[in-house]
Amino acid sequence: MNDDTQKRLISILSTAIAFVLASRLAERFIKEPEVRGVRDDAKEALLQASFSLASTIVASFIIRRVVGSRW
Repeated sequence: MNDDTQKRLISILSTAIAFVLASRLAERFIKEPEVRGVRDDAKEALLQASFSLASTIVASFIIRRVVGSRW
């Protein structure tokens, strides 16, 4: 499998992982106030960035170690 294909697969897989993590766990970490403020938006942005970082690392490991070694 060439590098371009691996990069595309990592991007797709990391997006899917981040979406699942964010949709299932965000409600546990962020309580929705009646009126959202800048602090609430900052918390949400940090949470989404953390999920994105973690999912990219997991996707990279899966693609490069598991799938990449078979090709």
